[in-house]
Amino acid sequence: MKNATFTITILILLFLGNFTKAQLTMHKMISAGYTYQNQSFGEVGGKLLFLSNDNVIYRLGGSAMMGSVNSEFAIMPKVSTDILLNFQKNVDFYHSYYFLMGAEATNKYIAPKVGFTLFGLLDLTGGYAFPVGNSGINGKELRGLNINFTLNLPTAFIHDMFN
Repeated sequence: MKNATFTITILILLFLGNFTKAQLTMHKMISAGYTYQNQSFGEVGGKLLFLSNDNVIYRLGGSAMMGSVNSEFAIMPKVSTDILLNFQKNVDFYHSYYFLMGAEATNKYIAPKVGFTLFGLLDLTGGYAFPVGNSGINGKELRGLNINFTLNLPTAFIHDMFN
């Protein structure tokens, strides 16, 4: 657990270190999705999106992963950091897709990931999870292939729907 805390702290410091270079705008998002990590998990949480232009976007998130592991319900906290990149110029529809790279960490594993996102709203990522400490949950080890499918809804969009 000590190594996981250290690694998460370093990732967050590197992520936040880029903020000193330019003034960033922040947007709040609600996220829901599916994670496969040797077991299927539903995921619900929130993210903060930071940008100064639409070429590079930073996201920081926290969520809860929930699922049945060996016939027992389990919940794991998860933090994630993402960088979304698209340097394409002169496109008809402003930056409809982004290359995504990032990392996620729970109290059971750390997983670097890469993938694509459509408008920053619909993510499809994959990676490899490395166990942290006692990595088992209800007797099942969480290591190996990591796949995520996530829907991110800006809170401003939700607010506008109901007004």
